[in-house]
Amino acid sequence: MKSLYVKFVVITIGIMILSGILAFLLSNTYYQQKLKPENDEKNTLIALNITTFIEKHPNIDLEEYLDHLSSIGYQLYLVDRSGNEAFFGAPYRVSELPDSTKKQVLNGEMYHGMLHFPQETFVTGFFANELENTIGVPFTHQGIDYALFLRPDIKLLFNEMHVLFGWLLALTISLSILLVFISTKYLVKPISQLTAATKSLAKGDFDVDVNTSRHDELGELSHSFQTMARKLEQLDEMRKEFVSNISHDIQSPLSNIKGYTNLLEDASLSQAEKNHYITIINDEITRLSTLTKQLLLLASLDKDEERLSKETFDVGKQLKELIRSYSWLVNEKGIMLDYSIPDIRIMGDTALLNTVWDNLLSNAIKYNKPGGRIEITLEKNEQSVIITFQDSGIGISESDQERIFDRFFRVDTARSRSTEGTGLGLSIAARIIALHDGNIQVASNTDSGTTFTVELPIA
Repeated sequence: MKSLYVKFVVITIGIMILSGILAFLLSNTYYQQKLKPENDEKNTLIALNITTFIEKHPNIDLEEYLDHLSSIGYQLYLVDRSGNEAFFGAPYRVSELPDSTKKQVLNGEMYHGMLHFPQETFVTGFFANELENTIGVPFTHQGIDYALFLRPDIKLLFNEMHVLFGWLLALTISLSILLVFISTKYLVKPISQLTAATKSLAKGDFDVDVNTSRHDELGELSHSFQTMARKLEQLDEMRKEFVSNISHDIQSPLSNIKGYTNLLEDASLSQAEKNHYITIINDEITRLSTLTKQLLLLASLDKDEERLSKETFDVGKQLKELIRSYSWLVNEKGIMLDYSIPDIRIMGDTALLNTVWDNLLSNAIKYNKPGGRIEITLEKNEQSVIITFQDSGIGISESDQERIFDRFFRVDTARSRSTEGTGLGLSIAARIIALHDGNIQVASNTDSGTTFTVELPIA
C-alpha cells in the first residue's frame, strides 16, 4: 500500500467492515435483552388465545382448525399423553424435542423455548427453525390432554422481505465500495497534483498550476502552495540578482586593485601619481571589507535573536552623537540638517541600532540634492518611540518602495554600485528593527525626498 489512494480505500472499507461488525454486535445485544423477551411474550399470548378458543369450542375439528392456523403463518406441533403427534404447516428444520419437555407441558406447565433458546446471534435466535425454539402450552380437548408447540412461520411471513433485504444489503455494500473508489480518487487528485508540482519546483520549474477552486482544506492547501511557488520564484530571481550584484561588487574592486597595482610597477610614475593610485587601491579594499562585514552581519542576524545584547540606553543621546560624527560631511555638501531629539531611554542593542541610524543618515546625505535639507525627529508615546529621517533628496519610485527592504534588491543598480555603498544597508536595518519587535516604513516620491519612519517599543 504505497499510494495514498490505495491506503485511503483500504482504510475506508476497513472502517465500513468494522462498523458493520460493531453494529451487528450491538444489535444482537439489543435483541437478546429487549426484543427476545417481547417476542416470547407475544407468541405466548397467541398460543394461549388459540388453546382458550379450542377449549371453549369442544366440538371443533381440532386438526382442521390447526391446519387452518398453519396456512396463515404458523408452524404447529401437537402431542398427547399417548405419544400421538402431528405437525401442521411447514416442517421444522430440527424436529427433535426432549420427552421431558413434552411431559412438562402435558402436566400443565408452559414452555418458553423462544426465551431460553441458546444465546447465539440474533439471526440464529430469531430465525432458527427448530422445535425447541417454540412456545409450548397445555390444553384439553374432548377429555384428552394435549401439548401444543407454536412458532411463526418466518419463511412464509418474511420470504419476500428476505430477498428484499438481501438485495438491499448487497447493493449497499457494492455501491458503497464503488463510491469509495470514486470519491477517494476525487479527494486524492489534488494531492497528486501537488506532488507533481513539488517535483517541478525541485527541478527549478516555478511555473506550476494547481487547482485552487475547491473551498475546503485541500483547496486552501493548493492556494497556499501556489502562493509559496510564486514566493520561491521571486526569491530565486532575487538570489540570481544578488549573486550578479555581489559578483560585480567583488570583481570590480579586485579588477581595479589589480590594474592599479600593475600601474605602480611603472618606474616612470611620479610620487603624486603613485600616491593617487595607492589611495584608489585603499578605497577599493575598504569597499570590499565593508561588503564582507555587511554580508556576515546579515547572515548572523538571520540565525536568531540570541545574539542581541539588549540594555537600557539613551537613544536621543546616541542619535546626537551620530549627527556630530557626520557634521563635517553635512557641511561639506552644504546640506541643512535640523533635528528635534529629546533624551529618551529605551531597551535595545546599542551597537545594532546605531547601525540602523548610521545607514539611514548616510543614505539621506548620499542621495540628497546639493543644498538640500535633512530633518530628524524623535517622539515618544505611551509604549514606543518614533524616529523619523526626512530628506529632500532624489526620492524612490512607488514600485521600488515595495521591495526597498529586500536584501537582494537595489533601487538603482548604477547608483548603488558606487564606492560609498553596497546596497545591503536597508536590508540589515529592517532585520535589526524586526529583531527589536519594531517596524520601519518608507514614504517617498521621485525627486521630492524620502521619509523613513522607525517605531520601537520602549521596553
